[in-house]
Amino acid sequence: MDEKQTLQELKDCIQSFCADRDWDQFHSPKELAIGISTEAGELLDHFRFKTDEQMINIMKNPDRKEAISDELADVFFFVLRFAQKNDIDLTQAFFNKMEKNKKILH
Repeated sequence: MDEKQTLQELKDCIQSFCADRDWDQFHSPKELAIGISTEAGELLDHFRFKTDEQMINIMKNPDRKEAISDELADVFFFVLRFAQKNDIDLTQAFFNKMEKNKKILH
Protein backbone atom coordinates (compact mmCIF):
# COMPACT_ATOMS: atom_id res chain seq x y z
CA MET A 1 0.00 0.00 0.00
CA ASP A 2 2.99 2.34 0.47
CA GLU A 3 3.26 2.82 -3.26
CA LYS A 4 -0.41 3.84 -3.57
CA GLN A 5 -0.57 6.83 -1.21
CA THR A 6 1.24 10.14 -1.30
CA LEU A 7 2.47 11.87 1.82
CA GLN A 8 0.05 14.69 1.06
CA GLU A 9 -2.86 12.24 1.01
CA LEU A 10 -1.75 10.89 4.39
CA LYS A 11 -1.40 14.42 5.78
CA ASP A 12 -4.89 15.25 4.49
CA CYS A 13 -6.26 12.10 6.14
CA ILE A 14 -4.68 13.07 9.46
CA GLN A 15 -5.95 16.64 9.18
CA SER A 16 -9.50 15.39 8.67
CA PHE A 17 -9.18 12.79 11.45
CA CYS A 18 -7.94 15.41 13.91
CA ALA A 19 -10.48 18.04 12.83
CA ASP A 20 -13.32 15.55 13.44
CA ARG A 21 -12.05 15.18 17.02
CA ASP A 22 -11.23 18.87 17.63
CA TRP A 23 -7.60 17.97 18.39
CA ASP A 24 -5.99 21.12 16.94
CA GLN A 25 -6.04 22.62 20.42
CA PHE A 26 -3.70 19.85 21.60
CA HIS A 27 -1.31 19.85 18.66
CA SER A 28 1.17 22.66 19.20
CA PRO A 29 4.68 22.04 17.86
CA LYS A 30 5.88 21.23 21.38
CA GLU A 31 3.08 18.73 22.05
CA LEU A 32 3.59 17.03 18.69
CA ALA A 33 7.35 16.80 19.29
CA ILE A 34 6.61 15.23 22.68
CA GLY A 35 4.28 12.79 20.93
CA ILE A 36 7.00 11.81 18.46
CA SER A 37 9.45 11.22 21.29
CA THR A 38 6.97 9.32 23.44
CA GLU A 39 5.89 7.02 20.64
CA ALA A 40 9.52 6.46 19.56
CA GLY A 41 10.25 5.41 23.15
CA GLU A 42 7.36 2.94 23.04
CA LEU A 43 8.82 1.51 19.83
CA LEU A 44 12.23 1.23 21.49
CA ASP A 45 10.73 -0.66 24.43
CA HIS A 46 10.18 -3.66 22.15
CA PHE A 47 13.93 -3.95 21.52
CA ARG A 48 15.60 -2.61 24.63
CA PHE A 49 18.08 -5.05 26.18
CA LYS A 50 17.48 -7.60 23.41
CA THR A 51 20.22 -9.44 21.56
CA ASP A 52 20.38 -9.41 17.76
CA GLU A 53 18.99 -12.95 17.75
CA GLN A 54 16.10 -12.00 20.02
CA MET A 55 15.24 -9.03 17.81
CA ILE A 56 15.19 -11.24 14.71
CA ASN A 57 12.83 -13.62 16.48
CA ILE A 58 10.63 -10.76 17.66
CA MET A 59 10.21 -9.57 14.07
CA LYS A 60 9.31 -13.11 12.96
CA ASN A 61 6.49 -13.32 15.52
CA PRO A 62 3.30 -12.02 13.86
CA ASP A 63 1.77 -10.68 17.08
CA ARG A 64 4.95 -8.90 18.12
CA LYS A 65 5.46 -7.54 14.61
CA GLU A 66 1.92 -6.17 14.65
CA ALA A 67 2.52 -4.43 17.99
CA ILE A 68 5.76 -2.96 16.63
CA SER A 69 3.98 -1.87 13.46
CA ASP A 70 1.38 -0.12 15.60
CA GLU A 71 4.09 1.79 17.47
CA LEU A 72 5.82 2.73 14.23
CA ALA A 73 2.49 3.94 12.85
CA ASP A 74 2.04 6.08 15.98
CA VAL A 75 5.45 7.69 15.38
CA PHE A 76 4.55 8.23 11.73
CA PHE A 77 1.21 9.78 12.70
CA PHE A 78 2.92 12.37 14.88
CA VAL A 79 5.59 13.10 12.25
CA LEU A 80 2.94 13.59 9.58
CA ARG A 81 0.77 15.68 11.89
CA PHE A 82 3.73 17.86 12.83
CA ALA A 83 4.49 18.41 9.15
CA GLN A 84 0.84 19.01 8.27
CA LYS A 85 0.29 21.53 11.07
CA ASN A 86 3.53 23.41 10.38
CA ASP A 87 3.52 23.42 6.58
CA ILE A 88 6.62 21.24 6.20
CA ASP A 89 7.12 19.42 2.93
CA LEU A 90 8.50 16.12 4.21
CA THR A 91 9.70 14.93 0.83
CA GLN A 92 11.68 18.12 0.27
CA ALA A 93 12.98 18.08 3.84
CA PHE A 94 14.07 14.46 3.40
CA PHE A 95 16.00 15.12 0.20
CA ASN A 96 17.53 18.32 1.61
CA LYS A 97 18.75 16.39 4.64
CA MET A 98 20.12 13.57 2.48
CA GLU A 99 22.17 16.14 0.55
CA LYS A 100 23.52 17.55 3.81
CA ASN A 101 24.36 14.02 4.97
CA LYS A 102 26.27 13.33 1.75
CA LYS A 103 28.43 16.40 2.34
CA ILE A 104 29.15 15.38 5.94
CA LEU A 105 30.18 11.85 4.95
CA HIS A 106 32.61 12.97 2.24
